[in-house]
Amino acid sequence: MKCILLCAGYATRLFPLTENFPKALLKVGTRPLLDYILDEINSLEQVNEIYLVTNAKYTPHFEAWAKEKNNIKPITVFNDGTSTNDDRLGAIGDINYTIEKANINDDILVMATDNLFSFKLKDFVEFYNEKKSAAICVKKEEYNNLKRLGVVETNEEMRVVGFEEKPAEPKGEYAATAIYLYNKEIIPVFKKYIEEGNNTDAPGNFVAYLYKKEPVYGYVLNGEWYDVGTHEALAQVNEIYKNK
Repeated sequence: MKCILLCAGYATRLFPLTENFPKALLKVGTRPLLDYILDEINSLEQVNEIYLVTNAKYTPHFEAWAKEKNNIKPITVFNDGTSTNDDRLGAIGDINYTIEKANINDDILVMATDNLFSFKLKDFVEFYNEKKSAAICVKKEEYNNLKRLGVVETNEEMRVVGFEEKPAEPKGEYAATAIYLYNKEIIPVFKKYIEEGNNTDAPGNFVAYLYKKEPVYGYVLNGEWYDVGTHEALAQVNEIYKNK
C-alpha cells in the first residue's frame, strides 16, 4: 500500500500565515500539524512508501521537513509544477499526477493534510480489508453543520448511496472526511475521471463519481476530527493540543 499526502493547496483562508508557508507545517501545540498525521501512517505496516504532493511554492519547505524527519517509511516529495491558486491541479488532479509520477500500481491511502483526528488509522484499514472495496472515513454531524460539508448517504451495510457537497437540505447524517482507501483496481479510474472533464478540485467529487460505478463504503470514525482550514479552527486545535 502507498500513501498519498495532499499538500498542494494554497490555503488562502489562512493568509497571511500561509502566504509563503504551507498549512500542513503550521505548528499545532509544539509540532507541525503534519507530524500528527505521519505518526498514524507510520503505525500502518501495510504502507511501505509515502508520496507527498505539493506545489512549486511550498516544495522547499516540505523537502526540508522530509529530510529532517528521516522517517522510518520513505517520503518522496513531488512538485506538481503549479505556483498559484489559479493554476492549481486540484486534489484529484494531484492524486492522478502522483499515481503517474510514482508509477503506482498498489492500493492507496489518500489523505488531506489539514485534518487532525484522534481515531486509529489501523481500524480504518481493518474495515477496508473486510469490505474489500474503496472506503471513506465519515463522521456523524449535526444537521446544520452538514450544510457546509460533504454529506455522505449510506445504506444499512454502510455502502455509499449518495454524496453531495454542501447541500441546502442534507439527506445523510455523515460528513465526509478527506481520508480515503482505494484498491489498486481503482487507479485507472482517476485518469478516466479527468479525461471526461470532471471537477478536479475537492477530493469528495471523485467519491460522488465512483460510488455510482463501484462499491464504496463509509467507515464511521470513533474519535475527534478537526478540519484545520480557518484561523478560528487553528486557534481551536492549538488550545486542545497545547499540552500534547
